Amino acid sequence: MSIIKKVSMWILALPLVGCTTVPTSMRDTCLDGYTPKVTVSDFDYDPYQTPIAKYYETELSSGHDVSGATLIEDGVSAFVIRSAFARMATKTIDLQTYIYSNDFTSKILISELKSAADRGVKVRILLDDYGTKSDIVDVMLLNQHPNIEVKVFNAVKNRSKLLYYPQFLTDFNRLNSRMHNKLFIVDNVAYITGGRNVGSNYFYPETASNFSDTDVLFLGDMTRYATDSFNEYWNHHLSIPASVFPNSKSKKALKKLEHDFANIEEKSAEEIRRYNTIISMAMREYRQKKFDFSWGRGKFLADPPQKVEMTMEEKENYRGDIIRALRHLWDKTSNSVYMSAAYFVPGQGGLEHMLHEENAGVHMTIVTNSLASTNAPTVYAKWEKYRKKLIESGADVYEFMVSAENLRGKEHDRERKQSSFSVLHSKTMVFDDKISWIGSFNLDPRSAYYNTENVAIFESADFAKKLRNMIIKDTQTSWRVTLDNDGDPIWTGSRPGDEKPRVYKHAPDTGFFRRIWKNICNLVPEKFV
Repeated sequence: MSIIKKVSMWILALPLVGCTTVPTSMRDTCLDGYTPKVTVSDFDYDPYQTPIAKYYETELSSGHDVSGATLIEDGVSAFVIRSAFARMATKTIDLQTYIYSNDFTSKILISELKSAADRGVKVRILLDDYGTKSDIVDVMLLNQHPNIEVKVFNAVKNRSKLLYYPQFLTDFNRLNSRMHNKLFIVDNVAYITGGRNVGSNYFYPETASNFSDTDVLFLGDMTRYATDSFNEYWNHHLSIPASVFPNSKSKKALKKLEHDFANIEEKSAEEIRRYNTIISMAMREYRQKKFDFSWGRGKFLADPPQKVEMTMEEKENYRGDIIRALRHLWDKTSNSVYMSAAYFVPGQGGLEHMLHEENAGVHMTIVTNSLASTNAPTVYAKWEKYRKKLIESGADVYEFMVSAENLRGKEHDRERKQSSFSVLHSKTMVFDDKISWIGSFNLDPRSAYYNTENVAIFESADFAKKLRNMIIKDTQTSWRVTLDNDGDPIWTGSRPGDEKPRVYKHAPDTGFFRRIWKNICNLVPEKFV
């Protein structure tokens, strides 16, 4: 085919490309007629009078700013609790997520949201466009339900495969920044936050690539801060109604999704029966007050949605509430910090602060991904340059094992069965065994400067002890990294059945090419990791 013919065909295709565009702002005139389905009036109720709150009425009435917190340590529990609370909802459900994977687990979760909406519960779903690939995910179809509204945050304008990624070159500053927040809010009185997105690899350890993560269920006062943050994003001009995305309006696709729901129930009747039994058991345990809540006071913090619109210079100088709160907590700490940080690149300023604290007697225990376990070798390459100085300062440094066959512990132990590829995904910290930090915020440049994030800060010695013990358990299934006499790293650890510890002088469980690839990744500027 001649070059002239190719160009002619491309020019003829341009009108078709134009038909695949969507607005990127609510200020677009084509959205002037938009009418919201879930409104302020739907939240005109007392959250403390809902059934979810009434079961813990005594504890919640002990102070106007009291909240309860319970750890959700394994993926199966994280899924079960979300489903159970969706079934207990009587008023509203809000879901905010970076990634929504269009897989079996996600279908089950959205079927729970649809069932809640069928009962009259108002449901709002806010998805990041890039993280969810929103044109193809089934959750967009739920927007056709009268009690469900779906929005997409920070949309990519042109949906055609031909032009989708080239747009990042012309609008890089906005599209490089993503909504990384994770929230699941029920009846404006309970919410779940942490590191988990929506997808099978965040909930089931049997998946080929499993994320080992941590969530927390909060009940009470802190929820109002979470709802305020959700509302800020929901009402921001970058949150675009799903109704303008062509595929979300497909009646045929919705019927197919409903058919899929019916098929699951019909072909997996026994599995569904067991699933319903488990959900019912979780609901019963909650109603019987058997959830292991710790009671205290705390606050939910989130970056403002307008962070994604800042100029590059503004982003790199950005110091929002999350960063200020983190520095404040470090400054108040006098004894110890435990952290489970999936992607850990503290930056020169962060490193100097940590070294100062360690030298002042604040001992650090750090768990992060190994080269074998990480899904982001570029991040690991940058972490390496900070690791040596932290070890030299006296910090205890551990790197997560990619595989350990029998990490499914005894009853009540943390279930972290390692699949063929397991990635640490937690973002948790404990300060002085009193204050806990958990959320979507990674200790790296992307979270600090580009993506929007959220964290929960909770003051309770009882809860802090549980979270600290969880991090300590992770050290027992991680490689301890120390330095030899020449200052080179040594990895020491034991696998199940080992009679003595294994010692490595290169990153364990990695081959030559992975280590070479890591070195190549180190060429990427740190601010872009």
